[in-house]
Amino acid sequence: MFRVFVITLLLLSSLLNAGILQEAIDNAPVGSILKLPAGVYKGNIVINKPLTILGKEDGVVIDGENKGTVIKITSSYVTLKNLKIINSGELHHQLDAAITVEKAKQCEISDCIIEDCLFGIDLQMVNNSIISNNYITSKDVDLGLRGDGLRLWYSNDNVVKKNSLIKSRDMVVWYSHGNLIEENYAEYCRYSLHFMYAGKNMVKNNTYKFNSVGIFFMYSQDTIATGNVIQSSIGATGMGIGLKDVSNFTIKDNTVIYCAQGLYIDRSPFEPGTNNWITGNKVLYNSEAMHFHSLSENNIIKDNTIMGNIEDIVNDSRGSKTNENEIVGNYWDNYIGFDRDGDNIGDTPHKVFQYADQLWIYNPNVKFFYGSPVISLLNFLAKLAPFTKPIFLLEDEKPKVRIEG
Repeated sequence: MFRVFVITLLLLSSLLNAGILQEAIDNAPVGSILKLPAGVYKGNIVINKPLTILGKEDGVVIDGENKGTVIKITSSYVTLKNLKIINSGELHHQLDAAITVEKAKQCEISDCIIEDCLFGIDLQMVNNSIISNNYITSKDVDLGLRGDGLRLWYSNDNVVKKNSLIKSRDMVVWYSHGNLIEENYAEYCRYSLHFMYAGKNMVKNNTYKFNSVGIFFMYSQDTIATGNVIQSSIGATGMGIGLKDVSNFTIKDNTVIYCAQGLYIDRSPFEPGTNNWITGNKVLYNSEAMHFHSLSENNIIKDNTIMGNIEDIVNDSRGSKTNENEIVGNYWDNYIGFDRDGDNIGDTPHKVFQYADQLWIYNPNVKFFYGSPVISLLNFLAKLAPFTKPIFLLEDEKPKVRIEG
């Protein structure tokens, strides 16, 4: 147990250039609590011992003066709360950030406001820590030149909850396992959540709007994404949820709405003998409900609501084998069968074909007109009187005819 000391800093003059905060950190015994009154404190501080820094009132600002990282933590058992952190440097190769935590455990960063910082919170080999209720925005530069709002790198078993990322670049979870990503919000970012080489994470009840991509999982396994809302992903290829080379995933009870591509599936599941479960989702009013790329078989796609989309299924490569997935019990608003016995299961299967006349699937120039009245008419004519034999994509043997619940 640490012996806890409480130290209150008194502002006697302007502190921007005084360096008083670093001096207080250096002189504080291990386990101290520094309670800061309102004012502006010089940044580029280093915390190398267990302690807590609290803003005891609103208006506690730590200013990095546009140089380097504002706060660098190299110790476990550090807590930052109720601080406003501004003006990091602008160098990507240095990962200039509001807060960087390295090789630590059981830290907490909560109730902080981060503005005009290239990267927001950067966790490098950080475990069993809490990142909660922070507001993060990047520098006012082009989207690709911003830093990541939240970055987990080789960081495991953390709770990332109720953070807001606004006009940042990405939230990334790379080489990181066992994390809970819950009730976060992101808008006007690039990837609101991006996974690579990560496993056993829980992604729950997040809301992502007006980003280029909602959630993209790559080269990962053993993860659950449930209760998330992805709305209005921006651009001609704006994506809701993407799966690339992932195995043993559960994508359940999510809502994907107003995107160019609702669900994107690329060579998933990747590991032989595994499945992905895509169940209970609402895929609504997208240009494409489900887009298959490359070899993608052994997905279990059940009890989803597929409604209001321009295309239910798009297969952009002949090798994706969409018909090798288990697809059953979904609601398709394009289903044209009947339910004479009233059991809410169609009397005939729902079959989806791809017509060779649908040039926009393969030609990006034609896709500029996607959704226009002319293309809609061509689509209708292709289905009514196709010039060539259509390609069979998939069959739902027991389609629902009414939306339940």
